[in-house]
Amino acid sequence: MSFRRWAALRAPSTGKRIVGTAETCSKLMVEAMVYRLSGNRLSVLRECGINASESDILMTAPRRLPFETRKGRTLPVTAAAMDYGPKDLVKPHRHAVGQLIYAVRGVMVVSAAVGQWVVPATRALWMPATMVHAIRMVGHVRMRTIYVRPDSSLNLPTACAVVAVSTLLRTLILEAVTVQLPYADGTRDGRVMRLLLDEIFQMPVLPLHLPIPSDPRLKVIHDKIKASPDDPNTITQWARQFRLNPRTIQRLFLSETGFSFGQWRRQARLLAALEMLARGERIVDIALAVGYSSPTAFSTMFRRQFGAPPSSYF
Repeated sequence: MSFRRWAALRAPSTGKRIVGTAETCSKLMVEAMVYRLSGNRLSVLRECGINASESDILMTAPRRLPFETRKGRTLPVTAAAMDYGPKDLVKPHRHAVGQLIYAVRGVMVVSAAVGQWVVPATRALWMPATMVHAIRMVGHVRMRTIYVRPDSSLNLPTACAVVAVSTLLRTLILEAVTVQLPYADGTRDGRVMRLLLDEIFQMPVLPLHLPIPSDPRLKVIHDKIKASPDDPNTITQWARQFRLNPRTIQRLFLSETGFSFGQWRRQARLLAALEMLARGERIVDIALAVGYSSPTAFSTMFRRQFGAPPSSYF
């Protein structure tokens, strides 16, 4: 199943209405919605192949998400299974419902205006409703997604987060994708879905998030380190390039990302290392590629951050 995204744009300067379509960008389907693009969200639109400066975008889909009506109302929780190949990309999109995105196999890199998350097979990502996001696959990915209607609970998380997946939660996710719709509350299927919803609230959050700064000077640093994780420039060298005091750069990083420059760069390097591990690259090569002087130094920092050595993480 796939859908096409239709964009209806109106340029404020000319009043001219421009209609275009982005390439097929997901195997999921979204409900019709209108939202205002601004700041980083504009780049999400451009990634879909639509050139625009200021615009309203109308996203429509010919079909709905799998929330079938039961006795006049839609189901609170449903699930879907999708498989992808290496380097497949789900283009920027958003849903009117919350999602728990989980891969039985493979690694996903999920990007949004507020940051990027690396999601290995033993983890899942909670994506709140209406947040624009894209997903890049590292290796073969068997994705299993849980959709949660926003009014199904008052306790749904309001921010993106990578979470640990317990044995119970994994079993419930795999069972959920086999449930036939519509289901009734008092049945076995209904109880499985309700227990799944309860388990989502118990998930511990993991440090697999890289915040994206909005300051144009920090964006230069972000883009450089993302492209070259082994970049050796110190905060003093970056400050000199921007003709700023190093303390100003430090304050900007803390204000916009919650990390110091050193902490943010370490997080960027370790998340890049996770992608390389998922591709099967050698630890010694990964260590050098992300700026560590030796595999031992890299492994020590990796274990400290993720609680396991790189050799046994996946």
